[in-house]
Amino acid sequence: MSNPSYPVGKFAMQAQSDAASRAEWIKEIAQTPAHLAEAIRGLKPAQLDTPYREGGWSVRQVIHHVADSHMNSYVRFRLALTEDEPEIKPYAEQLWAQLPDARTAPPELSLALLHPLHERWVLLLRSFAEPDWSRSYRHPEMGLVTLDEALQLYAWHGRHHTAHITNLREALGWNS
Repeated sequence: MSNPSYPVGKFAMQAQSDAASRAEWIKEIAQTPAHLAEAIRGLKPAQLDTPYREGGWSVRQVIHHVADSHMNSYVRFRLALTEDEPEIKPYAEQLWAQLPDARTAPPELSLALLHPLHERWVLLLRSFAEPDWSRSYRHPEMGLVTLDEALQLYAWHGRHHTAHITNLREALGWNS
């Protein structure tokens, strides 16, 4: 594992995107719940409570984080489609990951939430007309974010966190 914090590399925005690129990113978003479910298949509770890196979240917390993050993203997409450059409210993801449900709840709860959430999200994304990709929201720290940029970010986000788990499994020999 070269960099356990960024196993698929740091997020890099693709300057030019097109319909084919967007279709791939939408496909990645569609597949995220299944990839996460496969990544934790067969793990025992102690393994779910293992951090993916020193000082990092446990596997369980990673799964719950993805659900938290993607619920927020889905709402941001809807806000950007229905309002002019709405200012979104970020959330304290580090603190959310420390809440009792994120530390102790079965990851299957968040996976059960992610499957229909992603179905709805993908249905929405596939309905976009070209101008919709230019719609945006204002993030207090990131500035103006277009839906095209957010699509790229969340396709990466699913790969990023799935790789945290799959790389940990490989490093600790949990794939056998």
